[in-house]
Amino acid sequence: QVQLVESGGGLVQAGGSLRLSCVASTRTFSIYGVGWFRQAPGKERELVSAISRNGEHTVYADSVKGRFNIFRDNAKNTVYLQMNSLQPEDTAVYYCAARFFIMFDYVGSKLYEYDQWGQGTQVTVSS
Repeated sequence: QVQLVESGGGLVQAGGSLRLSCVASTRTFSIYGVGWFRQAPGKERELVSAISRNGEHTVYADSVKGRFNIFRDNAKNTVYLQMNSLQPEDTAVYYCAARFFIMFDYVGSKLYEYDQWGQGTQVTVSS
C-alpha cells in the first residue's frame, strides 16, 4: 500500500502552464507504475498519461500529446505531469494512481489497472 498526494493544481489562463506532482509515501516507489487521470464535470474519468516503473515508457491521451509531459524521479518518490499550452477543456480534477507491476517496462493505460489513488487536485483553465 502507498499513499499518494497530488499537488500543483490551480487556476491558470489559457496558454499557461502548470506542473503537477504526485508524491508517494513508500520506500519502494520504483516498483509502481503510475498514471495521471482526470475527470471533468459530467464526464468519465479518463487517462491523461502514464509511465512505467523505470520511466522509460510513457503513454499520452491524444488530446494532450505534444502539450503534456510525464516524468518521474524515483529518488524523490515523485511523478510529475508538466502541462503546457493549457486550454479550457483541460479543466478537471487530476488524479494520480499507482499499482505494483511486475514488469519494469509496463505502462498501465487503463483506469481499472490501478488500485491506489490520490485525492486529486483541481486544475482550472480560464479562457
